Amino acid sequence: MIINESFTLDGSAGKPIFGDYTYDDKNTKSCTIIFIHGFKGFKDWGAHNLIASFFAAQGYRYVKFNLSHSGVTAANMNDVTDMETFAANTISKELADAETVIDHVLDRWPESPVYLIGHSRGGGLAIILAAKDQRIGKLVTWSAISDFSSLWKKEQEKEWAASGQIFVENTRTKEKMPLNSTLLDDFNQHKAKFNIIEAAKKISVPWLILHGDEDVNVDFSVAQKLAQQQLKAKIQKIAGSNHVYGASHPYLSDSLPEHLQEVAEKTLDFIR
Repeated sequence: MIINESFTLDGSAGKPIFGDYTYDDKNTKSCTIIFIHGFKGFKDWGAHNLIASFFAAQGYRYVKFNLSHSGVTAANMNDVTDMETFAANTISKELADAETVIDHVLDRWPESPVYLIGHSRGGGLAIILAAKDQRIGKLVTWSAISDFSSLWKKEQEKEWAASGQIFVENTRTKEKMPLNSTLLDDFNQHKAKFNIIEAAKKISVPWLILHGDEDVNVDFSVAQKLAQQQLKAKIQKIAGSNHVYGASHPYLSDSLPEHLQEVAEKTLDFIR
């Protein structure tokens, strides 16, 4: 039987990390997959729950969580509504949150190897973490970025620093979502630490890079650039796929979209 359990941890700047474990209570292999969502994403976005059930049905414990400054609240777990918290996010906070979750998982299942899956900006975080944390056994990135600053325009930086805030559009709702200049400050203060390309060179664990060749958010060439840094990494193209592999939010079907099914199966083959 597939079980889903919720948990809450103390995240960055006193904000909660909401997460859940999905597993088969009769069949659980001795490893745990931790999924890190991307920018403007959250653990229950789109088909993420179906993905969790897919891996749980194969015997894997699957953990997903909302980064503490995702803007998702306990009152509404299905959308980004807390814009003040969303605006105050930084890369440092996201890395600290992910480390908190890894620590928590290993406290609960100390004998269980941890495998990371990261999507988009979460892929960048996963690369940074896997490069320095020897507790990570395998790494899978889906549509990963290679530079955190690719998420804003260089020409915005002067205005951003001066005004203290810029806005990004939620393509689904058309809402303008604020980002405080503390995100830019944090990035500039830790450029070496946040260098995804340099981290990619240091990955020593098995690494699978999956990316759609029709991704208009993060071009397929980014996946190729990452793979060039780490020749032991395995790169696979998802032909015809976009950034989210055919998923959307809300996602109402009870089966995975074709491209996301392919991503899940390729990830499963690699993890096995």
